[in-house]
Amino acid sequence: MRYYPLVVGAWLFVLGLYGIVEARDMVRQVICLAVVQSSSYVLLLSVGYKAGAAAPIYKDIPAGTNVVDPVVQALALTDTVVEATVMALLLALVVRAYERTGSLDPLRLTALRG
Repeated sequence: MRYYPLVVGAWLFVLGLYGIVEARDMVRQVICLAVVQSSSYVLLLSVGYKAGAAAPIYKDIPAGTNVVDPVVQALALTDTVVEATVMALLLALVVRAYERTGSLDPLRLTALRG
């Protein structure tokens, strides 16, 4: 059961990567990139998880109590903010490409020059 989150994270990564490669629509590619990014959340949280551990609030717990790693939680939150920023930028680029070419097919982007 210990490796289950790692398997889920790897499965999400492969599924999203397959979607990026096979999608013929730039919006679907951006969504598949979000799926790939979500695999990093699963991996980060599985690394920092400890069975039976308390929240990392040290004020109310006795010394020596097992706690969940707060650094990994902070990295997952940072990862969420980075993903939101990247998705907003990519979707803005998709809108501009659609305005210029009239299509969301990435193979038709060769017409973008100048």
